[in-house]
Amino acid sequence: MKILYNDGHVDECPQEEVTHVLRHSAAHIMAQAIERLYPEADFAYGPATDRGFYYDVDLGDKKLSDEDLAAIEAEMRKIIKENLPFKTFAYNREEAVKYLHERGAVYKEEHVGDLPEDATITFYQQGDYVDMCVGPHITYTKNLKAFKITGQSGAYWKNDASRKMLTRINGVAFQTKEELEEYEKQVEEARARDHRKIGKEMSLFMTDDLIGKGLPMFLPKGYTLWRELEDYIRDKELKLGYQHVLTPCVGTVALYQTSGHWDHYKENMFPAMEVEDESFVLRPMNCPHHMMIYANKPHSYRELPIRIGEIAHDFRFEPSGSLKGIERGRHFCQNDAHLFVTPAQIKDEVSRVVDLIFEVYKDFGITDYRCVLSLRDPADTRKYHPDDEMWNTAEDALRQVLNDIGIDYTEEIGEAAFYGPKLDINVKPAVGVEYTLSTCQLDFCLPAKFDLKYIDSDGSEKTPVVLHRAILGSLDRFMAYIIEETKGKFPVWLAPLQVKVLPVSEKTNDYAARVTEAIENNGVRVQLDDRNEKIGYKIREAQQVDRCPYMLIIGQKEADEGTVSVRSRDTGETEVMSLDAFIKKVTEEILNKVH
Repeated sequence: MKILYNDGHVDECPQEEVTHVLRHSAAHIMAQAIERLYPEADFAYGPATDRGFYYDVDLGDKKLSDEDLAAIEAEMRKIIKENLPFKTFAYNREEAVKYLHERGAVYKEEHVGDLPEDATITFYQQGDYVDMCVGPHITYTKNLKAFKITGQSGAYWKNDASRKMLTRINGVAFQTKEELEEYEKQVEEARARDHRKIGKEMSLFMTDDLIGKGLPMFLPKGYTLWRELEDYIRDKELKLGYQHVLTPCVGTVALYQTSGHWDHYKENMFPAMEVEDESFVLRPMNCPHHMMIYANKPHSYRELPIRIGEIAHDFRFEPSGSLKGIERGRHFCQNDAHLFVTPAQIKDEVSRVVDLIFEVYKDFGITDYRCVLSLRDPADTRKYHPDDEMWNTAEDALRQVLNDIGIDYTEEIGEAAFYGPKLDINVKPAVGVEYTLSTCQLDFCLPAKFDLKYIDSDGSEKTPVVLHRAILGSLDRFMAYIIEETKGKFPVWLAPLQVKVLPVSEKTNDYAARVTEAIENNGVRVQLDDRNEKIGYKIREAQQVDRCPYMLIIGQKEADEGTVSVRSRDTGETEVMSLDAFIKKVTEEILNKVH
């Protein structure tokens, strides 16, 4: 495909860059459509992305509806049909500022102020629309053949919460209509798997703006699932020598000043509360509390490693546009632990953490993941604790441990915690982009900040090293992941409702009640549906809404013979067996965590 470069020449675009150029050009065409429909609109940033494009625009008090987005897309199609050529021109910095000021382009004018004084500012124009841009772009609007506006969200100007909230309009663009159709199929699959949709259908959790955005509440079935996850990971940790604690959800500002979070993480924390001449904050993480538990008494090297674990409630002020059900909220619970070790114990303890992660992944059937060694960006002195020697020591130590235990990993710069490098396990979900589920972080920084000590074998005081680790990550996000991977069809051991007993008519209700009681007495989560409804309706509800693994259909024959007809959610097949045989089957599946 031929494209227009900012020096005015036209040339063939390398195939691997075509999609990026199309998406960038789509952002300009969308901006032109918006300007035609809303002449007072002022445009900020409009880049291409890995999955599409967007434009951040100031529409004043205008709130866009779905009908408005459809109108913008229709106007884009008109512009494409007009086959407008893309043209380019350039100004020096002073000329660019004057030009943008005359056009009332407030955000573009401010952006020029961030550029070097000797910068040449290039512009692209199609029809009556002009945009400041480095390009390149397609030569004619008709070259954009496959696109779609996908929605809107809020975005702060320059990603600064103190600046104005703009409207971010999102879209996708592809080289062919076939690619767009494939994308739309993926979108439908994502909708079917969306944990928010499934969570509502199954009555797992709810949100309400009166309580607050990003503050989910778990309903009885959802909390049953939660408890299963909590008990599962706590039992594994207890067997590995973890000691579980319970700490407050608040701490003083002074605590987070000591840890360094106040300087490095303040913008992600809820505002401080002033009470009796003290400042308190809702805690965004648990490490400062666990540091203080360690510091509560003297320690000998003989006690180490000390493994402190907690299912801890945390709070972070996430922007409203980034909130997503229980996957990303302002309140969440971390499966957190801090391991206080000697330098000589780092390798063994990291190895044990990695073994635990992979054991858990095996239990849940998680196979699509990759390991990442997340390192600091030395040039980012604002984000990271400024101690080159500490960083070099920590990064070299963690890298050596991963090499020694034979972990395949990639390295990524700029992804470390502010206090140390980390091993992140990134999962690739059935839909969407990968994200970190589990982590193990190596920390030489916070133990020193809190002046933590232990008495070594030679009688000298030494500073322990701390491993921060989370196996399930946050229970909330892990639950969202499992919901979307399974579409709510949880394995029997995890399902909020494991068995549903469905009498065919009132004549078999008494036997169905006895069946229910016998199953319940064996520790199985069971429910009797003795409503006066048709059996077909009961089966569909149990299978499609409850996603119940087993449905026991109780007719007169089953009542007379003392049997149950077992319908499997996953196969749709029905098998007649004795009640004792079914109880044995389901309890063994629960015990063995069959998935």
